[in-house]
Amino acid sequence: MKIAEFKDYKILASGGGRKLEDWAGVKLLRPDPQAIWPASFEFETYPGLHAVYDRSAEGGGRWRTLKAFPAEWAIAWEYKDVRLKFKLKPMGFKHTGLFPEQAVNWRRIIDLVRGTGRPVNVLNLFAYTGGATLAALAAGASVCHVDAAKAMTDRAGENADLSKLNRENLRLIVDDCFKFVAREIRRGKRYDAVIMDPPSFGRGPGGEVWKLEDGLPALISECGKLLSDRPLFFLVNSYTTGLQPSVLSNLLNIGLKKSGAPAECYEVILPTEEKGIVLPCGASGLRIF
Repeated sequence: MKIAEFKDYKILASGGGRKLEDWAGVKLLRPDPQAIWPASFEFETYPGLHAVYDRSAEGGGRWRTLKAFPAEWAIAWEYKDVRLKFKLKPMGFKHTGLFPEQAVNWRRIIDLVRGTGRPVNVLNLFAYTGGATLAALAAGASVCHVDAAKAMTDRAGENADLSKLNRENLRLIVDDCFKFVAREIRRGKRYDAVIMDPPSFGRGPGGEVWKLEDGLPALISECGKLLSDRPLFFLVNSYTTGLQPSVLSNLLNIGLKKSGAPAECYEVILPTEEKGIVLPCGASGLRIF
């Protein structure tokens, strides 16, 4: 179990299927399927609450504003001498543009890249708005950032600029991750590290159905073909409810043929301001070579 620490982000309270958060002063109430324990009070009465995400019975939902706040604002994260900044805004499907629980992995990425003492080439798949991308870039790596959503890829570039990182070693690619991996294999491209954050469920541009439990083993195996002769690490994140860290461990140990240490897999959690309460946020698997 790894606890992510984030100075400008706090979970003020959780329960009843929701979490009350403070994002650098903007207070939001969002659904969270893991928070099935009883809420300690009525969250919508919290002083200064800015917005609530209401789920729809038909799927999805919408934001309901209670108090005016900026259309976009920024949040900072610091580790050692690294200071990253990310743009935030309420988006569809309850998102804000950042997964703060991944800060625990950003720390690992920074330490691993810096500790190797040589140039490192990183591939980040399903890379969203670039949390892991920025961490690797700040540590001195060259990063290929791939996501099928242009808006999210553009935001990753904006976050790099906001963090005052040099884009010279950053490639921002808008593409289907599976097709991109296949092309990179054919081109003979190699990477020292691979990061991936695949969705639990999705559809490709041709209507292809993706289910994590069905597609992840083959995806890990294919990405293993992209590892260089001196690989550094392979990191997989999963938000699929019920997928145990040991499952990721088995997939990484079986799917990656390179020699190295057994996979280190762990539940990722966020602390809350409530005594004795933490919020589970998925699992990560890290194999270091």
